[in-house]
Amino acid sequence: MDLILWRHAEAEGIASSDSDLARALTTRGRKQAQTVAKWLRTRLPDDAVVLASPAVRTIQTAETLSDQYRVVCEIAPNASADDVLKAAGWLGGVAQTVVIVGHQPTLGHVAARLLAQSGTSWPVKKAGVWWIASRERDGDDQAVLRAAITPDLV
Repeated sequence: MDLILWRHAEAEGIASSDSDLARALTTRGRKQAQTVAKWLRTRLPDDAVVLASPAVRTIQTAETLSDQYRVVCEIAPNASADDVLKAAGWLGGVAQTVVIVGHQPTLGHVAARLLAQSGTSWPVKKAGVWWIASRERDGDDQAVLRAAITPDLV
């Protein structure tokens, strides 16, 4: 299974909206999301499943990749790593490739847990992607990093 953790792009500050969930992408954020979506689109299989948090900024980020995405309330801001992994179906998978469009520090917790069995949260830049693949080696399930990118590297 491939699990792609994609942090939402730059969003408006909390003062510019009624609630955290209503915060929209900035102009810069839309450009970041479009840049990363273009990179992802050339690498994703056609049957990849895209799951987005119910926050406006994650939905707008997901929409730059595809109009075929699902909003999953369980991966809203402040979700746990377990919530994200359950939504994605890690290791069995809801699909062979799942893109999670979500938030920090949750995505950083997922990456640290899968790649280092750590309870910390690793930093994930806005619009950054961590592409993690599962594999079996000597009878053990492992997670390996396939790619980690940010919009300024694409």
